[in-house]
Amino acid sequence: MTEYILPLSKVRCMNCAGKIQTSLSTLPGVDSVTVDTRQAIIQGDSALTPIIEAITELGYEAGYHHVLSLQGLSCGKCVAKLEQAFAENPNISRFTVSKTQAEIVGILTRDEAVALIERTGYQVPAPAQLHLALSGLSCGKCVAKVEQALAELPDVSAYQVSKTRADITTSGEAAAVTAAIEQLGYQATLTTPPDTETEIKAEAETGTETAPSAAPADVVVPDTTDNAPAAPGEQSIQLMLSGMTCASCVASVEKAIRNVPGVTRASVNLAERTALVAGDAPVERLITAITDAGYGAELSEDEHSRRERQQAENAQLYRRHLRNSLIALGAGLPMMGWGIFGGSMMITSTASQLGWGAVGLVTFVMLYTIGRHFFVNAWKAFRHHRATMDTLVALGTGAAWLYSTVVVLLPELFPEQARHVYFEASVMILGLITLGHALEARARSRTSKALEQLIDLQPQTAILVTPTGEQEVPLAEIETGALLRLRPGAKVPVDGTIEEGQSYLDESMLTGEPLPANKQPGDKLHAGTINQNGSLLFRAEQIGSDTMLARIINLVREAQNSKPALARLADTVSAIFVPAVMIIAIVTAMIWYYVGPAPSSVYMLVAATTVLIIACPCALGLATPMSVMVGVGRAAEYGVLIRNAEAMQLAANIDTVVVDKTGTLTEGKPQVTTLKTYQSDEAQLLQLAASLEQGSEHPLAKAICQAASERSLTLSAQSDFEALPGYGVAGNVDGQRVLLGNQKLMAKHQIEVAPAAEDVQAIAEQGATPIYLALGDQLVGLLGVSDPLRSDSVEAIERLHQMGLNVVMLTGDTETTANAIAREAGIDTVIASVLPDGKAAKIAELQQQGKRVAMVGDGINDAPALAQAEVGIAMGSGSDVAIESAQLTLIRHSLHGVADALQLCSATLKNMKQNLFGAFIYNSLGIPVAAGILYPLTGTLLSPVIAGAAMALSSITVVSNANRLRLFKPNRNPHQ
Repeated sequence: MTEYILPLSKVRCMNCAGKIQTSLSTLPGVDSVTVDTRQAIIQGDSALTPIIEAITELGYEAGYHHVLSLQGLSCGKCVAKLEQAFAENPNISRFTVSKTQAEIVGILTRDEAVALIERTGYQVPAPAQLHLALSGLSCGKCVAKVEQALAELPDVSAYQVSKTRADITTSGEAAAVTAAIEQLGYQATLTTPPDTETEIKAEAETGTETAPSAAPADVVVPDTTDNAPAAPGEQSIQLMLSGMTCASCVASVEKAIRNVPGVTRASVNLAERTALVAGDAPVERLITAITDAGYGAELSEDEHSRRERQQAENAQLYRRHLRNSLIALGAGLPMMGWGIFGGSMMITSTASQLGWGAVGLVTFVMLYTIGRHFFVNAWKAFRHHRATMDTLVALGTGAAWLYSTVVVLLPELFPEQARHVYFEASVMILGLITLGHALEARARSRTSKALEQLIDLQPQTAILVTPTGEQEVPLAEIETGALLRLRPGAKVPVDGTIEEGQSYLDESMLTGEPLPANKQPGDKLHAGTINQNGSLLFRAEQIGSDTMLARIINLVREAQNSKPALARLADTVSAIFVPAVMIIAIVTAMIWYYVGPAPSSVYMLVAATTVLIIACPCALGLATPMSVMVGVGRAAEYGVLIRNAEAMQLAANIDTVVVDKTGTLTEGKPQVTTLKTYQSDEAQLLQLAASLEQGSEHPLAKAICQAASERSLTLSAQSDFEALPGYGVAGNVDGQRVLLGNQKLMAKHQIEVAPAAEDVQAIAEQGATPIYLALGDQLVGLLGVSDPLRSDSVEAIERLHQMGLNVVMLTGDTETTANAIAREAGIDTVIASVLPDGKAAKIAELQQQGKRVAMVGDGINDAPALAQAEVGIAMGSGSDVAIESAQLTLIRHSLHGVADALQLCSATLKNMKQNLFGAFIYNSLGIPVAAGILYPLTGTLLSPVIAGAAMALSSITVVSNANRLRLFKPNRNPHQ
């Protein structure tokens, strides 16, 4: 008789397992079958192949599937030899072999398969573990596409994919794997494996559900090196750019940067004039590449210095543009007034030639000085075979001036009615566009106000305590472990732990909590918070870029530089926009020259120039970055950290919010509220439970041990402690086997629980979690552990309902307990009794129903669900693993932050759509009007001067509309 132990996958429940068991039981030669969701144990004389085929036909997967690279096979005989070895092995169901690869399906583990190949005389290259950070995946279908692509790679033997991460085992090159993913339209960058050993240990101790691993006051902020993942030796640097004027410039700079070897990711922000680059490419090569593309670049300084310099440059740019615009308008307005109020703009005599010749020289000086940068940038673009907004302005103003100059110098070449000069158009266009740039620069300087406020929280000095006394030193001189003094009214300079003193600290600027927090020895301090009254001594622990404030600043900065999916439309259009406008201008000129009324040359010039001037790629380039910058900054002010702009767009379309119970809805500080005994007294029951749980860091264990401590109970030694995820814990206390956990643990060990049924019901109806305690094979008592709702959870849930969102509670508690908590919180839909590894599957089920899901959680076991949901929202006090899996992080531990985040994301997406709509509509209507489409109705053409004003106004409108987000305030009153 043969026994097969087959690993199973895609088996979601015991109903699925029952289907498999029924199918296998009918196979000839099968004597007995035992199936659960993880494996099938088959005994009998049946071959392996029909067993696997029967399971596969039901839609499940069985056995191991290995794709192994081979070495040492040189001919067909080698292939045949290996095929014979596979065919003779009863644990292999099917296989295919070539000289470079073997694909095996069966119950052999990878090590056993490799050993078989090596015994045959060939080799399998040692596989490498690749850890990739992914971006651009928004749903389960995206994950499935990546999984399918990886499955088709012959060198990939194993993989695990989420929306943000892929862990891959491959014997091939990393470049081939990343290329396969990027061909799907996603981004993949090498990163380091997560350090989850301690978190997994904590999860293993869970009896029902994992609670937060840190106290609510100790906020954890995701490290931005994870947000912009970097492999060893990789860096994320920011460059300050110059010479960019429109969306076409952004595309050119990004292309230049990405062509540098070693660059894994590049994002250029037109609004900020910065580039964020990830990779191991030398800075000098990046700067050279940007310079060769016709733009300027230099390495950004520290955040504080960079912001000061950027603001100074913006102010200087504003003053220069304002001065130039006033000069140009001062010269252009009299010229335009001359023509409007009856003065002749025609060349009719030598006197008019001399007069307008002098005006032409003044205009040339204007073009050479005020408009010089348009022509210089246009020439650079031409040399690099591209066209930008500067190209359009240079062509329009240059053509008007050149035509007018030729008319002045050689009027006999033109019919009398065509001897019109347009010097005023050139000057007025320069003046109006430069005025628009001035107002745009001023508005741009306000978009980063939120980030500047965060930077201003960081003091530049600290009071260092030394054996010789106290001295104020620059912050850069503070080292980890230094002892620092914090005086009343001072800002905390670095993160650390209080060693002496007591005080209240204002943390509202970081957490949004309005009430000061009481801080005592042992409590954490965070940089940027303000000490109110007491004097404190604290030890520096995180300094420089490692402080929570610095990590928030970096996260906000990276999010502001990211692009949502909506921006791809603008990028696609902007790549062909300027060349398309130039073609339209040429076609317009030809039509007016050959078909237009006399003088056709004048109509040709006016129409073509107006088309060139009115087109505005700048508005397209600013439409989404400006909204993202203001929206992300405003979110940070409300204690919401957004990983990237893609997350904002997804969050704006959410219709279902799934909340974890423990530590999210509740305080995360459980307490023992009930003791029921059946064979001993309460003290013995509590002493036995606490003895088993002593040393555990799990919140339920702490609650039990705390209750025992309050009763001054003496704990016994325990041994053979065993954590059973989703069930509870087990071990020996005073030589007796003790089980502590849920009803499933009792059922697993066949312990009768019927006598406790009424007590269990009563405990659960109070919203507490019933925990069974068994000694040997007998139930000896029950413990009721309750975790109270947070004070603002009910109001926050009501607010989410008023926003039209469906709120679902997802918990590992029993259905009775979960329903009691849900009734108290005002939640209608409850998914209870979910094992720690089943939450992601429940999210997937909701998505299959057409729901767009946001998952809110903080525990380690929430991480897969956070990654599965369209948007994962992590509580800032939760585990690092949960925060890494989420797209949004709430610094303040309150569900109000979820409503704030979703409202702000919706407002930001609406603002982006308004900007893009305005930019597209402006160009879609403006260009045909400029080309003369209304001439048959009006009998006139649009003036190039008006076109210049419209172009300037379009950019100002986009920037001003984005700045409206700075006034956004979440609606905290659900009844409004």
